[in-house]
Amino acid sequence: MKTLREAFDVQVKQKKQDILNDYDIFPDKKLLDKLRTEIIENLIDNEMPNNVSLTEWINDDIDKTIEGYDLSNLERSHLFNLIDNEINGYGPISELLEDDNITEIMINSPDEIYIEIDGQLVKDESVSFINDEHIIRTVQRLIEPTGRVIDATNPMVDSRLFDGSRINAVIPPLSVKGPVVTIRKFKENMTNIDELIRIGSLTPYMARFLDAAVRGKLNIIVCGGTGSGKTTLLNILTGFIEDNERIITIEDAAELRLNQPHVISLETRTTNYDSEGEITIRDLVINSLRMRPDRIIVGEVRGNEAFDMLQAMNTGHDGSLTTLHANSAMDALNRLETMVLMGGFDIPVKAVREYINSAIDLIVNIERMSDGRRKITSIVELEDFKGDEIKLKEIFAFRQKGLTEQGEVDGEYILFDGIPKVYKKIKARGIDDLDDIFYKKN
Repeated sequence: MKTLREAFDVQVKQKKQDILNDYDIFPDKKLLDKLRTEIIENLIDNEMPNNVSLTEWINDDIDKTIEGYDLSNLERSHLFNLIDNEINGYGPISELLEDDNITEIMINSPDEIYIEIDGQLVKDESVSFINDEHIIRTVQRLIEPTGRVIDATNPMVDSRLFDGSRINAVIPPLSVKGPVVTIRKFKENMTNIDELIRIGSLTPYMARFLDAAVRGKLNIIVCGGTGSGKTTLLNILTGFIEDNERIITIEDAAELRLNQPHVISLETRTTNYDSEGEITIRDLVINSLRMRPDRIIVGEVRGNEAFDMLQAMNTGHDGSLTTLHANSAMDALNRLETMVLMGGFDIPVKAVREYINSAIDLIVNIERMSDGRRKITSIVELEDFKGDEIKLKEIFAFRQKGLTEQGEVDGEYILFDGIPKVYKKIKARGIDDLDDIFYKKN
């Protein structure tokens, strides 16, 4: 006898009809949801006979359940596909995960599911779960390959999925209203700078400058708000690193996808049932210094590891890259300063600022605009340290003028006067292919 999970085989992998989430064509959605619930519960509670295939088993249960109901062939096919998704995929969100136009999936309750398309949030009325347990069961299936678990003892999980997407789930008792799940999908087509240029996130000049800055081993912070595209941009910047360098990446959940041959990926570890065994970002940053890195890339700095990252940048580990949650370059510096001071280090504020000034070369700010599009709104260098303050100088910036009639952000990119101080550092490494940008203008 086979269980439901063991029973699935290639027989179910047949061509699906394009009706999976097209609920609008069905007159009685509640009935279909009721029948779906009954069929799923029947299949879970019972074992499949040895003398039938999985497809036959599902069809037989559907026929028994819908007996007495006047369903069309289209509605019956829809039910079959829903059940197929439970076995072969990830339940109600299977098609959402496969849709490249959807960038985020947010599950607030069994019948409250939002998706992000082109930067805009839309409630998806066509998708629903049976109950809270159904949501948790789906999350467990999603995170099972990563070795993570979610239950009453471990009611929160933050992990990557099979395709590089990021999942965050919180269940009771931490979440009062029930399971809450957020999936930020990894966009396969958003892996190179040309795609960012195509969608207007930056100009070719800016792209060339960032390329040279990474190859020239500048220490760079990418900052921005939630959902602004920091990790996507960081991943693209890593593509400019030479193949002959040893790269160490450090993340809570490995999202970065580097194509270089010599990449070591490190991932944090949460505590076990006895609240022991935690390995933090800071632990990994400190350990990475003993691993002979050419580059250290930290997915996000947000705590005590800030000091260790700065220390690495100041002690010969040039070309380090990281992201930081902040809304501007100055905000990023203030947050970095606060992280160091709150880390328990007995260092004067002025010394911390001097340390930051000597460590960081560039801050790249990316924002999600009001129309949902992401843009690099400024590229800033740390120009000097005067008095007790760090002086910033913009190299490139986006200035919004207003909105078009269609509600799209209207503005222009600006290249500021003057030769950036960091260009001298870039040229010192033999990279001088930006002369036409800066010297022509000046």
